[in-house]
Amino acid sequence: MKTARTVMLIAILALAIVGCDDRSMNPGSGDFALGASDIGTGPTNPSGEGCGDLPTQPDSVRVDLYTPSFSDPLDADNPLFPVGELDRVLLLGTVDGEPLRVETTRLPGTRRILVNDQEVETIISQYVAWVDGRIEEVAIDWYGQDDTGAVFYFGEDVFNYEDGVVANIDGTWLAGREGPVAMIMPADPQIGNAWRPENACPLVFEEVTATDTDVTVQGPRGPVAGALIVQELHMDGTFEDKTFAPGYGEFSTGSGSNLEAVAVAVPTDALPGPVPDEVETLSDGAERIFELAKTGRWRDTAAVAEEMNDAWDEFQATGVPPRLDAQMSDALEALYAAISARDKEETRQASVNVALASVDFELRHEEREEIDRDLIEIWSRQLIIDMRAHDRGAVLGDLATIQVIRDRLTESARSIDGELSTLRAAAHAGDFAEATECATRLRDTLARLNGRS
Repeated sequence: MKTARTVMLIAILALAIVGCDDRSMNPGSGDFALGASDIGTGPTNPSGEGCGDLPTQPDSVRVDLYTPSFSDPLDADNPLFPVGELDRVLLLGTVDGEPLRVETTRLPGTRRILVNDQEVETIISQYVAWVDGRIEEVAIDWYGQDDTGAVFYFGEDVFNYEDGVVANIDGTWLAGREGPVAMIMPADPQIGNAWRPENACPLVFEEVTATDTDVTVQGPRGPVAGALIVQELHMDGTFEDKTFAPGYGEFSTGSGSNLEAVAVAVPTDALPGPVPDEVETLSDGAERIFELAKTGRWRDTAAVAEEMNDAWDEFQATGVPPRLDAQMSDALEALYAAISARDKEETRQASVNVALASVDFELRHEEREEIDRDLIEIWSRQLIIDMRAHDRGAVLGDLATIQVIRDRLTESARSIDGELSTLRAAAHAGDFAEATECATRLRDTLARLNGRS
């Protein structure tokens, strides 16, 4: 669905990511992510023409064929796409049978984009996808809600990864430059309505048609009424089903071995009170096992795993979001198998997966800043595992992930920048001992910031 840019540009992007100190084109760079004063330039394909013989809907059912006005674009509270109200959404699923994890996060700051002779201040949203635990795509998306209540898509900067570095920027587009600003959700969609969330052929194109409304779907906390089902036409002529749900926005996409669906969203699924003790036991146990497995103390490791299993049984009985339940159950099963086999590296890897699954439960209780610091700490453990395996692509991917998460921080980013820089340099140099020491110092700093030391 996306068109590649020139080989030279791709090479420049890849070098920028691999370099230790040059972050100018890194999608994880804070300066890049905020983009507070960028303004789109004149259109090169404002009509979105050039899609060939796609079976598109007639204009008579299109609800996006008007010029929108934006008096308060940041107040994006459309129930079926509440991008102005959602802080983070986690989606889990599979792609070609491989585990898929997607996080969308509203970033601080805004970006001003010129469309239809109006400079519009837009919301910045970060999209990150991992396939089988490896970073696959990062995108910075821009949204705004018009005066009718419809949400519009102003474009995205896309970074597609291979072996830990940016391979291409296919799918990148900007409203007013490659094509028109595109409706992503009408104010009141009805069955038969059609609209185009992307409309810049031959670069990007999507057309959706509403096929059912007022549907009830099963969400993280139970039934969710008022969902919308659409059929999406892609530029290659294929169709895909999508569901949007109140309070969540995009709720599920695809089916079978290519499916992603919401696991948890905040503030929609946020809960009062501190993180449950059982979740703390799982999180702390995962960290202890990471250290114990290194020494081969299998009796102690098994004892900690037993404590974790008991805690999970108790917590699971209280009722947890189904996709988070499945993720933790699978992670604990893999942990037990690795411990039984007395496989040090597999046990450490399984402990990292349990730790990531634990953080997803913590997301419902803790501030996002604290959650992201926890995530950086866990990914620093993953970095140590991949350094030991001499897997350069995985190491570069871990560094990219850590940087992307760092750029979501607002209060404590500078507190860890020095250690991140040193860690990045050691990892690029292949200095395992130094990188491990750097990662340990970083973890200590993050624990202190989170009040855990």
